[in-house]
Amino acid sequence: MLMNLQTKIPLKPQQPKIDYDAELLLLGSCFAENIGDKFEYFKFKTLVNPFGILFHPKAIETFLWMATQQEMYTETDLFYHNEQWHCFDAHSKLSHPDQKQLLQSLNESLGSTYQKIGSATHICVTLGTAWVYRLQALDMVVANCHKVPQKEFKKELLSVEEVAQCLQNSIGLIRSLNPNVKIIFTVSPVRHSKDGFVENNRSKSHLIAAVHETIASDDTCTYFPSYEIMMDELRDYRFYDNDMIHPSAMAIDYIWEYFKQTWISEKALIAMNKVREIQNALAHRPFNPDSKQHQLFLQKLELKKQQLQQEYSFIKF
Repeated sequence: MLMNLQTKIPLKPQQPKIDYDAELLLLGSCFAENIGDKFEYFKFKTLVNPFGILFHPKAIETFLWMATQQEMYTETDLFYHNEQWHCFDAHSKLSHPDQKQLLQSLNESLGSTYQKIGSATHICVTLGTAWVYRLQALDMVVANCHKVPQKEFKKELLSVEEVAQCLQNSIGLIRSLNPNVKIIFTVSPVRHSKDGFVENNRSKSHLIAAVHETIASDDTCTYFPSYEIMMDELRDYRFYDNDMIHPSAMAIDYIWEYFKQTWISEKALIAMNKVREIQNALAHRPFNPDSKQHQLFLQKLELKKQQLQQEYSFIKF
């Protein structure tokens, strides 16, 4: 008799399905980027983390406030450190040596997010941690410390009630522009070991409790169990990256397969297979680019692209 050495997370198909007409916004921790990369690879209409990775719910709420209220950043919201300009509300990937360039990037990102929230069919929010850093000089919770000395900040754990309030505020801000959008919450399976392993578990438990408290009273919001799939179904270090903290590419693919089964329409799955064929062909490197065989291959590839673009004109390769 073979032993089953794996538990399975039961998942029900969800509605409304994601198809190629869907408009997607993904916000939050680096797991949002992992899933966002998949949507972008398959050429869905996707906007992923315009302010870069936002690890905690307070940062996501602040970002949504700025975007939905059509607020603008000014020079007074920026600071200079380590030869770059930064904004405490955004990830350091937006930081720039030129102050005007950073301001332009921030405000353009707010504008594109405002538009996307208005047209979105699905918004995915991935929560990474309930630990936050408060800049003591301004008494404000920051999205990113930008390597400013630790002594300038006070580290705090958001309570379940505080996380739930952030989520309810975020839902309200989204709904103010788009009452009908489906909001999908998930908790990142990335372990924040720098906080400490006990502290990481406290943090994740606050996030999970707050999400479920929030969605219990709002049937337009739902939960996708990426954290539980990683912790309970992929309980093995084979499924972690070399740092033993982030999920490996195989684990991300595994969770993505579950997401597809749960959320993506049958028609979209067929189109995704066509996109994959074209993407694989584009990645192909010929031995002899001038051969008749390769020229024929390129003609067939061009035909496949044209056929797909006749159905979905927004798809560009």
